[in-house]
Amino acid sequence: MAHAVRRKRVNGEESRERILEAAAEVASDRGYEGTSISLVSERSGLPASSIYWHFEDKDHLIAAVIERSFDRWLEGMGAWVPKTKGASRDQLFISSFAQTAKALTDAPVFLRLGLMLGLERRPEEPTARNLFLQVREQAFNRVMALYADLFDGELGDADVKSLATLAMAGTDGLFIARELNPQRVDFDAQFELLGASLLAVAKQLSSRSGRSRKAGVR
Repeated sequence: MAHAVRRKRVNGEESRERILEAAAEVASDRGYEGTSISLVSERSGLPASSIYWHFEDKDHLIAAVIERSFDRWLEGMGAWVPKTKGASRDQLFISSFAQTAKALTDAPVFLRLGLMLGLERRPEEPTARNLFLQVREQAFNRVMALYADLFDGELGDADVKSLATLAMAGTDGLFIARELNPQRVDFDAQFELLGASLLAVAKQLSSRSGRSRKAGVR
């Protein structure tokens, strides 16, 4: 009996993964509106009844796809570029962008679907859109925490927030540019350039903050 229960649980988990993989493929091709339970059923090879057993409706299915992809992206980010022995602050900062490029290459679905949903506004917000906004806020807070640690004592809270905002905007822009024209955008090279550019911004903000502190002392 115990073996049968375990086997049923394994089969259920495998089915759920097949459904999520299929939904991610369909939604990446067709977007939120173009995704349907019947298309996911066809792509996964599982009946619609199996999909509804795992997910209440299409909206909750897409939300699960976004959450799964975001979790994979977080795994790809590792420990958000932990301090490596012998690495300078500047190297750590730029390496965070290289890590972001790799993580987005490995798990792009949450940002692809999320940006589509994020730009839409409806009287009744889809669960999937609300979830994307939540995970995006989580990512933003992690970026802020990383920058606050890297530039400890050099940047104030407002400057850290500005730097994180620019980093997220730059990431969105490069991702959209690659979606529109994959041949034109070299993710690794462009993210390295983005990192170097924002490092220059961070140093300018630090210098300005230092001048302000000196002026305040006087």
